Amino acid sequence: MVVTLCLNRRRVTVSRPKSRRERCGAPYLRGVPSLSTLALFSVAALVLLLTPGPAVIYIVTRTLGQGRRAGLVSVLGIHTGSVVHVVGAAFGVSAVLARSAGAFNAVKLVGAAYLICLGLQRMTATRREGAHDRPRREADLRRIYAQGVVVNVLNPKTALFLLAFLPQFVDPAGSPAGLQMVVLGLWFIGLGICSDSAYAVGASAVSRRLRPTRRSARRRDELCGAAYIGLGVTAALAGHPARRAAT
Repeated sequence: MVVTLCLNRRRVTVSRPKSRRERCGAPYLRGVPSLSTLALFSVAALVLLLTPGPAVIYIVTRTLGQGRRAGLVSVLGIHTGSVVHVVGAAFGVSAVLARSAGAFNAVKLVGAAYLICLGLQRMTATRREGAHDRPRREADLRRIYAQGVVVNVLNPKTALFLLAFLPQFVDPAGSPAGLQMVVLGLWFIGLGICSDSAYAVGASAVSRRLRPTRRSARRRDELCGAAYIGLGVTAALAGHPARRAAT
């Protein structure tokens, strides 16, 4: 930017100092972090994403019980729910969960109850359906997708994690913080889809080695149901992160 001033009939030209992004020759894109910030963010995010957590256990369990397509659809459902949390973190909605233990516990318990219900349904699936065609049929993918969305939306720990993690990579001198958090959050979701899909493909490879029999199908459903119930109980017993850190 060049500003020309007239002082005592003399023309004085003042140039604004170039920003760091301009000095490096990079075009300015509103809301897009610098390459160095994005690289650091990607490394930190991948370290977290590659560490198995409740979402990975849910996806692997779904894949082992219902096949690769069901696992990959669950990945999309889980990370669609993450979009809700990213928007909530960027625009202050998740801060309500951070401040209010009551709101946190309400969402947590609803999500835990939902997981336990999924577990009970899975434990009786073989009795309600055919034992040989059901595991590979991979039907009703829309329902599986919707369940993944609900499971993650009703996980308040995801909201608090993003609320604490994303601001660490926001440039205060850059574009609005909310916009930067949305961009970083969507990048985080993209990395999460890649890493979780790898877990789903790996679990599918293991599942294909197991010959489906009526007895093995029933045991698989019981184990998958127990895993869902275990996730639900763990979620229900989890305390508010801020309260736990204070103690």
